[in-house]
Amino acid sequence: MSPAALAVSTVLAALLLAGGYLLGRRTARPARPSDVGTPVEHATFETLHTASLAAPPLRAGLTRESAAKAAGRLRSLLGTDALCLTDREGVLAWDGGGEHHGEGVMERVVGVLDSGRGTAFPVGCGDLDCALRWGVAVPLTVDHRVLGTLVAYAPRESAVLASAAGEVARWVCVQLELAELDRSRTRLIEAEIKALRAQISPHFIFNSLAAIASFVRTDPDRARELLLEFADFTRYSFRSHGDFTTLADELHSIDQYLALVRARFGERLSVRLQVAPEVLPVAMPFLCLQPLVENAVKHGLEGAATTSRITISALDAGAEAEVVVEDDGVGMEPDRLRRILRGEGGASTGIGLLNVDERLRQVYGDEYGLVIETGVGAGMKITVRIPKYRAGVHGS
Repeated sequence: MSPAALAVSTVLAALLLAGGYLLGRRTARPARPSDVGTPVEHATFETLHTASLAAPPLRAGLTRESAAKAAGRLRSLLGTDALCLTDREGVLAWDGGGEHHGEGVMERVVGVLDSGRGTAFPVGCGDLDCALRWGVAVPLTVDHRVLGTLVAYAPRESAVLASAAGEVARWVCVQLELAELDRSRTRLIEAEIKALRAQISPHFIFNSLAAIASFVRTDPDRARELLLEFADFTRYSFRSHGDFTTLADELHSIDQYLALVRARFGERLSVRLQVAPEVLPVAMPFLCLQPLVENAVKHGLEGAATTSRITISALDAGAEAEVVVEDDGVGMEPDRLRRILRGEGGASTGIGLLNVDERLRQVYGDEYGLVIETGVGAGMKITVRIPKYRAGVHGS
């Protein structure tokens, strides 16, 4: 067994405490094997390096593809002659010698899958050239659900291998749990976008089409332009790909929305737009600004006897883009706004503001939630700060 296998138990125990965080990062100047002096230091380095290479595939979940990419790295961690990864249905990947033993793996691990407890077993083989004589099967468990097993093989019984296989399996489970969290986050974002789409008022669609129809005879050219704006707006709002967009695309959709609103309200709605060209390519969560503008239109025109003014600005703020949506409408009591942002505003009231605030915090952190200034009769000013560069956030 390799020196790395002797260090697996202690090193991976520390990695489990780190929750996989250390494994996913790269330092500015990675250490080289020649930088470490003692055999223990060298084994520790090799273990950390190999584990960091195995982590990314596992973050995609337990699939045939991810197992094939990770199996070799995991076998290297354990220093075993062969390693097998299974799900509940069958073998996903085999790395090392003795591949003919893969046909009987599922019979060996059925008890592990049912009980969630590991087991060791002798490997009977009539091939004198086959080195596999002993195996250890340990469960891969996430949220008390056994997703599959890790099976390590060796020439002889080894208490060190049994312990190390358990530690490696626990580390694999951490990566699979992170994969589950990533998928949960994606499903949550998709559900929130569906909620925003459902919020697009049927009255807005009806009123937009009615406004377009009113120009068909009096101004056919404008009716045609508005119909194209309506088609593009709905196509963007209900697109099926990507959790993120660019500031340019979001502002373009807002411009189409405002064109449809102005067709209905005419001079009652005045819009001032100020955009710095350098922030247009900035990536951001999909449908993140549109609900804020819809909120400004609603509160701006509500009770307005003459003209409602809305100002939309997107400016360069160094490492961030700063977007401000401001109206001079009826405003809101600060206490009521706080209840809305805590999810206590009712089924429909403020769902757009709450949705956007939660998605910004999920993607960028709590410091990037909405900043809202308002008061009764004082209008509303909403500020959104968007980092220009953030890992995993790419416009589509």
